[in-house]
Amino acid sequence: MATSEVLGYLESRKNLTGGACGLLGLVLTFTGVAGPYWPVVVAGLYGAGALIAPPERPAPPDFPSPSAQVEEVRADLRRLGSYLADVDLPPGAAARLGELTGLLGALLEPGWAAEALARDPEAVHGVSRAVRQDVPEAVDAFVRTRWWTRLAPGTEPPERHLERQLDLLRREAERLAAELGESEARRQEAHTRYLEDRGGRGDGAPGA
Repeated sequence: MATSEVLGYLESRKNLTGGACGLLGLVLTFTGVAGPYWPVVVAGLYGAGALIAPPERPAPPDFPSPSAQVEEVRADLRRLGSYLADVDLPPGAAARLGELTGLLGALLEPGWAAEALARDPEAVHGVSRAVRQDVPEAVDAFVRTRWWTRLAPGTEPPERHLERQLDLLRREAERLAAELGESEARRQEAHTRYLEDRGGRGDGAPGA
C-alpha cells in the first residue's frame, strides 16, 4: 500500500470512528469490565466503529463558476474576432455578422449585462455555443463551399446560406437578450412586491 494511501486511511472517518470505539474498549479494560479478553474487545469495538462510520465523500469536481465561464467566452469572442478579421466576406454577410457579434459582445460586456447573463446557465450555454461553434462553423463552411463553387459555377451562391444562418443566429441572440431583460424585470417586480408587503406589515405594527 502506498504511503499516501496509508496516510489517507489514518485520516479517514472509518479509522477515526474505529479509534474512538477502540478507546472505549481501553476504558472498559481499565475499569475491569473487559477482563482477560480485552484485546478482543478493543479490536471488536474498533472494527465495529470502522463499519458504522459513514463512507468518505469524494470532493465534487471544481468546475468554473458561471462568472468565470462568461469571462472565458468573452476571451473566446475576442479570438473569434481575430479569425473573422482575416476572412473575406461579401458586404451583406459582413453586415449581418457585425450585427451578430456586436450583440454577443454586448451580452458579454463586463458589468451588469454579464452579471445577468451569469445568473442564467442556459443563456451562458447559448452564447458559448454561438461563439465557439455556430459562428465559426458557418463562416468556415462558407469559405470552403465558395472555393468549390468557383470550380463549378452555376450552383447556388454560398453567401445566401451564410446570410440565412447569420440571420437565424442573430434572432436567437435577440431572443436570448429579451429573455434576460424579462428576467431582470421580474426581479424588479419581485422587489417591489417585497417592499409593498413589508410596508403593509409595518402599517399594522404597534406604534405605527
